[in-house]
Amino acid sequence: MIILVVDGQGGGIGKSIIEKLKPLLKAEHQIIAVGTNSIATANMIKAGADNAATGENAVKYNAERADIIVGSIGIISANSMFGELTPPMAAAISESRAAKVIIPIKRCGIFVVGINPDSMPKMIEEAANMVIDIVEQKEKDCMGHMGH
Repeated sequence: MIILVVDGQGGGIGKSIIEKLKPLLKAEHQIIAVGTNSIATANMIKAGADNAATGENAVKYNAERADIIVGSIGIISANSMFGELTPPMAAAISESRAAKVIIPIKRCGIFVVGINPDSMPKMIEEAANMVIDIVEQKEKDCMGHMGH
């Protein structure tokens, strides 16, 4: 299974997500980090991403192939992250068939009601747990289809 982590700016959220996910995933699952800039990508590589790339084409290419996409709410909002997240990047992520695990941060000018204003570490842990739940459910679904 391919888990795509997308981040921009300094890559801190993506780095934290990868650090949480890496020890929870089986070896056959791949974490691909895509940064909107090289600093974000470098920080996600340091966190243990299996593969990494930078920029608009990397987002578009990998969003098509991912099973799960993880990042802040800004990854589905054109021109977020001070313009680093381009409209084609947001479209590629939004239109991807991948499950999306979104962290609702307020810095992107998008306010989601009904969400507890948890600390960033707590939201990242919850996002990592949600990814693991999705991975495990997809594995069960695949096992159920193998016998048919």
